[in-house]
Amino acid sequence: MSTKTFKAFYVEETEEGSFNSEVRQVPYSFLPKNEVLIRVRYSSLNYKDALSASGNKGVTRTYPHIPGIDASGIVQEDRSDKFDEGDEVIVTGRDLGSNTSGGFGEYISVPADWVVKLPEGLTLETSMFFGTAGFTAMYGVKRLQREQIDPEEGRVLVTGATGGVGSLAVFFLAELGYDVVAATGKMNEESFLKLLGAREVINREQVTNVGNSLMLSRKWNGAIETVGGEMLDAVIRQTNHDGAVACCGNILGHELNTNIYPFILRGVSLLGIDSAICKMPMRLKIWDSISKIDVSKLPNRFITTVHLEGLKDEVERILKGRQVGRVVVIHD
Repeated sequence: MSTKTFKAFYVEETEEGSFNSEVRQVPYSFLPKNEVLIRVRYSSLNYKDALSASGNKGVTRTYPHIPGIDASGIVQEDRSDKFDEGDEVIVTGRDLGSNTSGGFGEYISVPADWVVKLPEGLTLETSMFFGTAGFTAMYGVKRLQREQIDPEEGRVLVTGATGGVGSLAVFFLAELGYDVVAATGKMNEESFLKLLGAREVINREQVTNVGNSLMLSRKWNGAIETVGGEMLDAVIRQTNHDGAVACCGNILGHELNTNIYPFILRGVSLLGIDSAICKMPMRLKIWDSISKIDVSKLPNRFITTVHLEGLKDEVERILKGRQVGRVVVIHD
């Protein structure tokens, strides 16, 4: 690598214990010594990135740090002989951007088994329209399909529907022929969710303000539940016989207070989604499925593009719950 420094969105901890972020030149020696060196062309902003950028030590243990759990780019060097110089590749999840320097830098250095060759049908840019959010959403879809939650069986609920995972879950399910109910606290985004393919948009309180009965009226066959807490409990209690709920978020809380009856009297399945440590065979299947989705059908306002200098404002926006759709980061 010829350059001695590279440009990055750099987060550091002050002596007073606060955290500052800025775009600056970082020494190449800051990168870990892993097998594959990648020149990053695109990344994307996820809620986990915003937590890392604001000093959340449950996400990132030590600072200074470069966040960014997603990256697409071009292989510069590979000591594993799995990739050739010039290969276009994707890295999402694993430890990227958490405790390993991430996609908000112009370069990343990662183990070879974190790297996926860019599938046909995607470009380096469009792969980051999806990133970890799209990967998680499609993983949820595939888990529902494994439980035989098919389009003709009835409605499927998506919670947190304007967020990154939720909005792409709505889009993927609709493109695959499902009758999608989108639950959101942002009813002003109803038209946006219908553009993504939602058949019906409901206020999230219609899901949660339903009383404490051990089981409730059955309203959907399956769900992709992205927020956790009381929402997950309420969704489980309203799921149909032999239905399934794919769980992948905890914005409303990490604890689940529910009861056993939906599981033993209705046969409801609770499906965990761990997109970070997904094994490579499944990872490849998920990216293959994503690559077959027509990206041109995404609404124009779904993607916001920024350069590194614009990231700070977007981090604040996502932490305040104001992000809609996806933010793609472009490296010059």
